[in-house]
Amino acid sequence: MRETKYQTGMIDPLNKALGRLDAPLTPAEAGQPGWHLLREELSLPAAVLYEDKLVHNLQWMRKFMGAYGVQLAPHGKTTMAPKLFARQLAEGAWGITLATAQQTAAAAAHGVKRVLMANQLVGRRNMEIVADLLRDPGFEFFTLVDSAALVDQLGAYFQARGQTLQVLLELGVEGGRTGVRDAAQQAEVLQALSRWPDALSLAGVEVYEGVLQQEADIRRFLQRTVAVTRELAAAGRFGRSPVVMSGAGSAWYDVVAEEFARTDIGAPIDIVLRPGCYLTHDVGVYRAAQERILASNPVAQKMREGLLPALQLWAYVQSIPEPRRAIIGMGKRDAAFDAGMPIPAQIYRPGAAAPVAAPAEWKVTGMMDQHAYLEIAAGDDIRVGDMIAFDISHPCLTFDKWRHIPVLDGQLRVIDIVQTFF
Repeated sequence: MRETKYQTGMIDPLNKALGRLDAPLTPAEAGQPGWHLLREELSLPAAVLYEDKLVHNLQWMRKFMGAYGVQLAPHGKTTMAPKLFARQLAEGAWGITLATAQQTAAAAAHGVKRVLMANQLVGRRNMEIVADLLRDPGFEFFTLVDSAALVDQLGAYFQARGQTLQVLLELGVEGGRTGVRDAAQQAEVLQALSRWPDALSLAGVEVYEGVLQQEADIRRFLQRTVAVTRELAAAGRFGRSPVVMSGAGSAWYDVVAEEFARTDIGAPIDIVLRPGCYLTHDVGVYRAAQERILASNPVAQKMREGLLPALQLWAYVQSIPEPRRAIIGMGKRDAAFDAGMPIPAQIYRPGAAAPVAAPAEWKVTGMMDQHAYLEIAAGDDIRVGDMIAFDISHPCLTFDKWRHIPVLDGQLRVIDIVQTFF
């Protein structure tokens, strides 16, 4: 039988650069692959990151948080990329926010030492994962509680383990998701916490304001959060100093900063904001949020420019079966589509000097698993084999489709590879 390239080892350089499926890349393997996007040395479709924009966004958010004197714990579920976590921590992040016990274990395995799990810790195996991580005295962890039932489950488990779990009281709103809705529910949770003084320590208060749509409603919710935190501090209910008060997704972090930064609870406090999508930004839902921030927030207005989209999808034109339709080799397996279709940004014909802007009227009208329908105009200069870069909306649901994401420099050369651990 004839030998194939797989049998002869011709793909060894690729395997060496990307690493085994069960092991992270070493620095030597991931550092300087030397491939070039425009020389077609990457298999498309491919998600890519742009180094200069990552650097800009990291520094922008650090300066913004610093202006308000608040802490940043970016939501890691956006990327689930420990290499990006490390860069966020190096830029001064207080910790990393995550959503599940499994995500927490992945982050801890890559050196993250402080995790705020912005979710409820439910279920024996999930509790066990966290309890095992807490054996490391240098690892700090927080989770949320909003019911007496959960408090009792956590209390019983961690008391049996002889460990103390830090919890944050989560406040919620009617029609929202988790979080206590009123004073009666809050009292039930606090009473339950008093039953487990050795196993559970109330470390602070947490909210997610993104379930609300109107700024006035969000401000009222945040003001309620401040009032509750102040009341609990006055009553001596917190077991951690500084007390943690946390909120802010990627859309309203400016409003949370404004409301929380002025807080005085009569005790030391860590005000922790949790936007995650700022690192790569997008051209959809978060660009709209950024435009609002740049138009209204005095701190953002003083900064040179806003956040920049640092994540794109590159794909080939596969077919042009009709004068006004091109089929692109990219689909729902490759890019988010829940908050808007990918938007054509650049087109490159192999052999040309450089990419050029895609025509503004081009539009993705639908996607299947591995195909996208691109609406074009009859006579447009587009050929099979052309490469198109697409901007995206909602980076969270693009990252989770890729295990390896190349990082490109200004000349579109691969200078690094980021691994994800979903």
